[in-house]
Amino acid sequence: MDSPVDALMRTVSVRAKQKVARDTFLFDLVPTDGAAELPAFTAGAHIVVVTPIGLTRRYSLCNSPAERERYLIAIKREDQGLGGSISMVDGVQVGDRLVVSRPENHFALDPQAKRFVFVAGGIGITPILSMVRALAGGARDFRLYYCTRSPEATAFAQELAAPGISERCVIHHDHGDRALSFDVATVLANPVAGTHVYCCGPGPLMHAVREQSRHWPSESVHFEDFGSLATATTPVSDQPFTVQLVRTGREVAIPAGVSILEALRGQGLVLPSSCESGTCGACRTRLLDGRPEHRDFVLDEDIQDEIMICVSRAKSTRLALDL
Repeated sequence: MDSPVDALMRTVSVRAKQKVARDTFLFDLVPTDGAAELPAFTAGAHIVVVTPIGLTRRYSLCNSPAERERYLIAIKREDQGLGGSISMVDGVQVGDRLVVSRPENHFALDPQAKRFVFVAGGIGITPILSMVRALAGGARDFRLYYCTRSPEATAFAQELAAPGISERCVIHHDHGDRALSFDVATVLANPVAGTHVYCCGPGPLMHAVREQSRHWPSESVHFEDFGSLATATTPVSDQPFTVQLVRTGREVAIPAGVSILEALRGQGLVLPSSCESGTCGACRTRLLDGRPEHRDFVLDEDIQDEIMICVSRAKSTRLALDL
C-alpha cells in the first residue's frame, strides 16, 4: 500500500497568494517543468501537499476542473493544529516551490444525480466551490448552504455572488451562538428522488447532517472534511481487541482508547494517514476478517471489507488486516 508521500510526483510554483477570509489564504499553483497543463481533476478532488515542515496534508482543489493550467487550494491557519497549516500560511510566499501529488477524488459528483444539495461549513467550502463552478450554467440544479461564524470568516464571498451561483446560494452566519445554528433538519426534511447531498465542514455540522439525513438513501449522502476537528457519531463501545497483520502473521493488541493506527505505529509500521479524524480516506485499509465498528465519515455501515484505521474499531475480538 502506497503512502501519500509515495504518490507525490511533481513540483509546482506558487504564482499568487491571496487572503480570502480571516486566517484563510488562497494559493495559486502552476507547473514548474514547462508544461502548459497540470494533470486533470474532477470537482471534489484534492491533492497531497508536502508542507514546509515536512508534514503531508490533503487540500481540496477549489477551482473549476476546466482550468488545467493551475491548481487552487485554500488553507485556513489552524493555531491548534500540528503546524502544517501554519507553515503554509506563514512560510510559503509567491515564487516558492511545493511538491504535490496527482489529484485524487473520493468526493466526486454522482453522474446519475439530477440535483444536488451542498452543505458547507468554514473551510469545507473548498471542494464544494469546485463543484458549483462545474455545475453553474449546466442542466443539473443545485442549492448551496454555506455556514460560517461571520462575514469576515466567509471565504470566497465574491465568487459565491457570481451569476449562476448567487441565486442558488444561502450564506448563514451563527456568530458563535448555538441558538443561531443553521437549520439542517428543515433543509433535509424531505428526500427527493435523484437528489444527492454533499457535506464538508467541521465535526458538529457533519454530525448534524448525518443525523438529519438518516431517512435518505445512504448512497445519496456524501461526506468529506480535511484538517477539521470532526469526529464520528458516538461510538457504541471502546473495548480492547487484537489486529492480525496477515502479510506477516504478526498480532498487535489494540487497547481501549488507542486507535489501530496509533498501535501499529507503536510497532514501527509506517502507514498512510492525513486527517486522522475519519474523514479523508487516506488510511483506508482492506479488512480480511472480523466485524468492524465504523466511526468514520467515509464508509457505509454495511461495508465489511474495509476499515479506516485512524478512528474505527472492532465489534469482534479480532480483525485481520491486509497489512
